[in-house]
Amino acid sequence: MPRAGSPITAPPPADGRAARSQRTRRLIAQAMLSLIQEGVLRPTAPRVAERAGVSLRSVFHHFRDMEALYAIAAEIQTEHVMAMLKPVDTGLPLPERIERFVAARSGVLEALAPVRRAVLLDEPFSAVIAARLAEARARFAEEVERVFAAELRMLPASERRDRLCALAAASEWPLWDSLRRHQGLSLPAARRVLRLMLAGIVAGWSPHIDSNGSRTRKERAHAVHQAAR
Repeated sequence: MPRAGSPITAPPPADGRAARSQRTRRLIAQAMLSLIQEGVLRPTAPRVAERAGVSLRSVFHHFRDMEALYAIAAEIQTEHVMAMLKPVDTGLPLPERIERFVAARSGVLEALAPVRRAVLLDEPFSAVIAARLAEARARFAEEVERVFAAELRMLPASERRDRLCALAAASEWPLWDSLRRHQGLSLPAARRVLRLMLAGIVAGWSPHIDSNGSRTRKERAHAVHQAAR
């Protein structure tokens, strides 16, 4: 019981405690992400606690297990990726759309690489991680479909899905990782190869692009004519 005349300190409001708890959760998740980005594919709880500057007990107070921690880390990573996304103007000519799409997509894939390598190890064993990766793949495929919608509409329905799957697979992380790590390509070289692949997929049905990603002769002549007007 407080002494007579002593000030009574009110307990911190519940919303203040909740805010501190959220900040600590995010701090711990960001510590995990930083370790992964440094090449630690499977950070342990003690290492995460040390990096975050909290006790091991605090880690498991805020997260029931490492899978729950991965889930919040994935949310933070998704926020970072979404902030990087730059929608491609679908009104641009196809060669320019491919150029800008590859520039934007490769930037995201480069940023994702360390975390993606880590979570792929646990995807078969974690429903949370599997769901997050499925969401990311669906979002990437939707962007591909949006960027190349005009060309896809030219195809019969029976062929449209196959071409869309080819475009999506060519611009997904596994192929990018193969170009960068397994084949040892520089970032500019990997981007050139990706442009060639996308252009090659589109060239089979679009009259506006050569298989090397350039405009057709007719389209180039039209562009010159328009510039001279």
